[in-house]
Amino acid sequence: HLQLSKYNAFDFDLPAPDAGYVLVIDQTRGDASVKASGADLNTFREMLYYAQEDNPGKTILIKTHPETTAGHRGGYFTDADCNDRIQICDAALPPYTLFDGAIAVYTVSSQMGFEAILTGHKPVVFGQPFYIGWGLTDDRKPLDRRQRNLTRAQLFAAAMILYPTWYDPYRDRLCQIEDVIINLAAQARCWRDDHLGWTAHGMRLWKRQPLQSVFGQYQTIGFAADDASEPVDATPQMVWASKDLPAKDYAIAVEDGFLRSKGLGAALIPPLSLVMDDMGIYYDPTQPSRLEALIEASVNLPQPARARADKLIQRLISSGLSKYNVGTPLDDLDLPKGRRILVPGQVEDDASIKLGTQDIATNLALLQATRAANPAATILYKPHPDVEAGLRSGHVPDAAQIADIVLTDTDPVAALSYVDEVWTMTSLLGFEALLRGKRVTCFGTPFYAGWGLTDDRAAPIPRRAALPDLTALVHAVMIDYPRYHDPVTGKACPPEVIVDRLENNSIPVPKRFNRALAKLQGIFASYAHFWR
Repeated sequence: HLQLSKYNAFDFDLPAPDAGYVLVIDQTRGDASVKASGADLNTFREMLYYAQEDNPGKTILIKTHPETTAGHRGGYFTDADCNDRIQICDAALPPYTLFDGAIAVYTVSSQMGFEAILTGHKPVVFGQPFYIGWGLTDDRKPLDRRQRNLTRAQLFAAAMILYPTWYDPYRDRLCQIEDVIINLAAQARCWRDDHLGWTAHGMRLWKRQPLQSVFGQYQTIGFAADDASEPVDATPQMVWASKDLPAKDYAIAVEDGFLRSKGLGAALIPPLSLVMDDMGIYYDPTQPSRLEALIEASVNLPQPARARADKLIQRLISSGLSKYNVGTPLDDLDLPKGRRILVPGQVEDDASIKLGTQDIATNLALLQATRAANPAATILYKPHPDVEAGLRSGHVPDAAQIADIVLTDTDPVAALSYVDEVWTMTSLLGFEALLRGKRVTCFGTPFYAGWGLTDDRAAPIPRRAALPDLTALVHAVMIDYPRYHDPVTGKACPPEVIVDRLENNSIPVPKRFNRALAKLQGIFASYAHFWR
C-alpha cells in the first residue's frame, strides 16, 4: 500500500512498461548474497537463457540494480545483452509497478525476489537466498535442508518481524516493524517530493527558514519574485496557496496542515505540518483538490491503514490536541440542561471564508443564524485565537448578546466536551468535533463537508459523491495529505511523532526574539540558493 522496498528512491511519475513481460532481476557484481549462493556471471547468463526458453515470444525486461544505475557498482548485464526481445530497464520504477506488469519473475538472490513473493508471484530462483525452499519459489538450485512449506505471511513474519531488530530514530529506542514502516514512508515521501529541489513564490520572509527546514533537505530552496508569470527555472515550483499570484497557474500550492503547532501562525510559530496540493487547495471548494481525491480513494483503504487511522483518532482525542494547541483549560461550566451548541469564530478575511461560504460569511451572521435556528439551545461562542490576539479580523462586539457564553482564551477542544453540536462556516473545529462524535452543521463548504458526515446548509458539490466513514476521512486528512516535520530530529516524520511531541511538550520553545529572528533567517534563506 505504501510502495516501500529496500531502496525507495522511486519516481512514481515514470510510465510503466507495457504489461506481459518476463522480469529478470540484475544484481551488483560480487554481491555477498550472490557469492554465498555459489553464483557467478555464468549463473546470470543461465538465468537469462531460461527466461527466454520458458517464455517463448515474450519480452524480457532486465531490471538494473539501483546502485548500478547510480554508477556505484557494475551489474551482470549490459546493453550488449539486449536484442529484439531483451530490454534493460534502469528507470527508477517502484518494484511493485514492475511486478504488476510481469508474467514471471527470475532472480539469482535479489531481495526483489522476496518482494515478488509478497505480491503473489512464484519467482524462478537460480541462487539460494533466504526465501527459497519453502514452497513459494521455483528453485533451480534447491537447498535440501529446507523442506517445510510456508505461507507468505509466515515467511514475512520470520524475515521482517522475528529476525531483525528495528530502531526508531525519532524516539531513540527499539521498536516494532509497524513503526519503521510509517517512519520510512514519511522519509521516502520527503525524498520523492524534494530531491529535485524547489523554487518558491509568495513566501513571506519569516516563512522561508521553516520552508527550508521542511522542503530543503536535499536541495536548497530558491525564492523567486512574486510577479513571475512563468516558472523561473527547471525545478518544481511552489506557491503559498492563499497568495493571489501568477505562480498559481503552474505551481504546487502549499499551506499549513491540520496539526500545525503549539502556538499561532500569526505569531510566527513555525509549522509542524504543511500540505502540498497539485490540483487546488483543500479550503477552496470551487475546484477539485488533491485532498478531495484522497478522500474519494479512502473508501478502499486496506484494514491496516484503517486501524492506523483509528489509533490516531484515539490519540488525538485522549491527548486533547487540535491545530494550534493554544488556550487555557476550561473550569467546570454550570450549563443548563438541553441542547448545547458550540459556535467557533473564524478569521473573516481567511481564504476558506472567501471561497467556501455563500450567504453567511461573518461571525456575526453565523451567530445570528445559529440562534435563529436554535432559540432554546445554550450557545457557546469561541472566538478564533488569532482574532482574540488582535492579529486578524473577525471580532464580534455584541457576541454576548446572542450567545449564552463567550469563551475567551479557551482551549477549543476542551469546549467540545461541554456541547452536543458544532455549528460553523468552515472552521477546522468542525472536523475536530467529528473526531469526537459531535454533530456538525456547516453553513459553508469546508473540506470535511459534502461526504455524508455533516449537516450541510450550503449548496452541495456534486463531485463529492463518495461516502467515506470517519476513519477513512481521517486517514486522508491527517495521514495521506500533510507532510510532517519533526523539530527535534529535523527530519520528515509521520503524524504519530508530532502527536508524541505535542503530548509530551517536547516542541522546542520559540525564542523571545522570534519575530525579528524569523525574518532575519528568511532573508538568509532567500539568498542561500546562490551560495550552493
